[in-house]
Amino acid sequence: MRVIAGKYRSRPLVAPAGMDTRPTADRLRETLFNVLTQGAVDRVAGAAFLDLYAGSGAVGIEALSRGGARVTFVEHGAAALAVLRKNLDALGMREGVAVERRSVAAFLRREGIGPFGVIFLDPPYEEAEEYARTLGFLGGEGAGLLAEDALVVAEHRKKDSLAERYGALKRVRVKEQGDAGLSFYEVAQADSAAQ
Repeated sequence: MRVIAGKYRSRPLVAPAGMDTRPTADRLRETLFNVLTQGAVDRVAGAAFLDLYAGSGAVGIEALSRGGARVTFVEHGAAALAVLRKNLDALGMREGVAVERRSVAAFLRREGIGPFGVIFLDPPYEEAEEYARTLGFLGGEGAGLLAEDALVVAEHRKKDSLAERYGALKRVRVKEQGDAGLSFYEVAQADSAAQ
């Protein structure tokens, strides 16, 4: 694993040993950031980025490398957290970084966090209920965590399609690569949300 582009381009990253954490592959990360930075709107540069179920931190680190203003990493697993901190230390990333050791559900219910321009979530594939729980919260009572024009991106198994809607969140794009998929959600416009 490595940082794909930006200030820390080509710098190596480590991943936790074992199968408990499945880091986002370099090619899929590249696809993700191509979508986030394409066209006239670069959703990463200067943005507040939230990396949920952060694992090794590869996605959030990529966001910082590409000019993200700040990244909050949320990870509960001790082994993954140790690797995440090791990656941040190896790159000397200290500014604009917050590491939260808690469950995603507990973090999202905290007061005074956000708003975030991009929220990325990549729970363990076998914990399918985490997708519905987290996306449902962000599309409902947690909508205040989303900056104006925010984008929520979920990495999932390609064969496990996510819902088109989670409350106010509407899927606007799906990208697939290998066995993985990326579902992109935006807050639906008020007039279409009422339909």
